[in-house]
Amino acid sequence: ALGVFDGVHLGHRAVIGRVVEAAKREGGRAGVVTFDPHPIRVLAPDKAPRALLATLDHKAHLLSELGVEILLAIPFDAAFAQVEAVEFLAQLCRASVKTIAVGDDWRFGKARQGDVAMLKQFSESHGFTLEAVPPVMADGERISSTRIRQAIRDGSVTAAEEMLGQPYSVEGPVVEGRKLARQLGFPTANVLTGEVQLPPDGVWQVTACCEGVDFRGVANLGMRPTVDGTTRALEVHLFDFTGDLYGRTLEVTFVSYLRGERKFESIEALRQQIESDVLTARKLSNPEP
Repeated sequence: ALGVFDGVHLGHRAVIGRVVEAAKREGGRAGVVTFDPHPIRVLAPDKAPRALLATLDHKAHLLSELGVEILLAIPFDAAFAQVEAVEFLAQLCRASVKTIAVGDDWRFGKARQGDVAMLKQFSESHGFTLEAVPPVMADGERISSTRIRQAIRDGSVTAAEEMLGQPYSVEGPVVEGRKLARQLGFPTANVLTGEVQLPPDGVWQVTACCEGVDFRGVANLGMRPTVDGTTRALEVHLFDFTGDLYGRTLEVTFVSYLRGERKFESIEALRQQIESDVLTARKLSNPEP
């Protein structure tokens, strides 16, 4: 499967599913060829989104869950952008390629000269099957990473989930913070998210996953004005967890928005509000029958 696949949404999954199915049918291995950074950041940086839906590591995680066994992330720079479409396909076909799947409007190569018609001709001369997959629609419009980023910016995580095919999550390593929340009785994991699209600042009910173990929790996203924070941070308190997460990767899923971020008059007022937030998130996580 060839493409950028930012966020691995339902449209991307339709493309990737074709090669996963083909690999199972023909006894091969399903692979994805993608590009990093996003090509638009090189070709038209003024038009590039400031944030993407997933880091490369998170994308690799999402793809593996779909049955992708091989991921080739080609470094996309000014030199690669000058590679002719035919040369790119020739290099690709040096491997034993049986099926190639793309979106039916996918363009590639220098000046975007390559298209599905060229791929079709190449498939006939090089003996592979071409799967040109039509877009997946939602509410009468094509599902796109741009639409999903806007939904997340708006806080519409349910709309984002419907287009992604799964709840929106971010993933990153847990790094050391100032440990102020620990002093208040609510230790948090500070997740380094990278340049990904985040929802509105505030307090969120979340779920989290670390090395296959699932947790429920509450998270603060924002500047932490009560403690004079200077950078935007994602701090996650995991319910009923004791242990050290530093250096480990945490995937955090935004479930529901609890309240906006605000500055409190005192640390004690902040502590009381955190206690209330935790109680609210626990009730939402464990609704009474």
